[in-house]
Amino acid sequence: MSGSLSAVAFEHVDVVFGLRAEEAVALLDKGEGRDVILDKTNCLIAVHDASVFVKEGEILVLMGLSGSGKSSLLRCINGLNKVSRGKVLVHDGNSTVDVASCDPETLRRLRRNRISMVFQQFGLMPWLTVRDNVGFGLDIRGLDKAERERIVDDKIKLVRLDKFANKFTHELSGGMQQRVGLARAFATEADILLMDEPFSALDPLIREHLQDELIELQQKLKKTIVFVSHDLDEALKIGTRIAIMEAGKVVQFGVPEEIILNPINDYVRQFVASMNPLTVLKGGTLMRPLSDLAREPGGATIQLDRAGKCRCQIDSRGKPTNLMVNGKPGELVPYATDLNLSKLPDHVMICGTERTPMRAAVTVRSQTKRPMVLLGEDGVLIGVVGEHEIYRGMLRQSEYARVDGAPPM
Repeated sequence: MSGSLSAVAFEHVDVVFGLRAEEAVALLDKGEGRDVILDKTNCLIAVHDASVFVKEGEILVLMGLSGSGKSSLLRCINGLNKVSRGKVLVHDGNSTVDVASCDPETLRRLRRNRISMVFQQFGLMPWLTVRDNVGFGLDIRGLDKAERERIVDDKIKLVRLDKFANKFTHELSGGMQQRVGLARAFATEADILLMDEPFSALDPLIREHLQDELIELQQKLKKTIVFVSHDLDEALKIGTRIAIMEAGKVVQFGVPEEIILNPINDYVRQFVASMNPLTVLKGGTLMRPLSDLAREPGGATIQLDRAGKCRCQIDSRGKPTNLMVNGKPGELVPYATDLNLSKLPDHVMICGTERTPMRAAVTVRSQTKRPMVLLGEDGVLIGVVGEHEIYRGMLRQSEYARVDGAPPM
């Protein structure tokens, strides 16, 4: 299932809280439910038969309602929760360690060097400055002062707190305190970061800002992150893969678009129904592919919009050439968030890739009145996203998200 490139893989993991865990597991095997097992054994089935994975450099989001088991599963990775049955495999250099059965010294080494954690309530020490909080783990590790200060300064700058390095944490806002927690986790230079609802205690605007910062930092650092959230929009925004949990079980696991377009049951549909499709749908999902684009008589010229005002030809390598926009020789400009679309000349078309968010395509269409051109590897034309494709994508998401018997959202 997970393959050799997985940084972390859960294989049929059960987590049982209580003194009669073996008896509870035996009842699970007989098909007894969570409530019955609690009544008979006074044991809580926190996680049952969870099998998910995350590859190196990806973000796995564990999400679900309170009590669904997401935090319980996360804490198996660094051994904070004992695994009652199953394996938790962590890639460690040239080998793989089963955290569920490894010896204490191996687990300590993983916690010191391989795995770091960011908590919901920051977990900062108020009697220490920002600098000292960030460097705390390095100090415990026994790193020499010069190297410790170099790493601390680098990570504080990374999270844009260099002007506050000598402040005490109680002097900072909630968002800034969470960034201290991020810097402390980054300072250990661990490859795997565990983040247990790190932004949930923050105001919505601050939370959204930190989500953006995390995505930006991830593009630079390429960490493997396992992130717990109860917010689907947050999960879809940051997750490479998502595992949706209910009553201790993983009910659906996959990439964001797969979950949005193919919810497996009503529980998942209820999550999906309230989400914003702009958050997750990508150009490749929405586009009208090259094969469906109209061609002018003779077949050499392709219409990029339905009105025929934007046209091009394709060279032998599949790249667009001889672009004409509104009767003028056209120019393709790559999409960027800081691009001032309203001031672009009317012979310019914006291009993106199959991973360009629907939000960007909507912005391009509304401000330029022209579709977004999607290019594949080496600049090959693969399709366009215009007004009709955007509408179709929104209607498609709405239909998939609809719970049986419920009116459209």
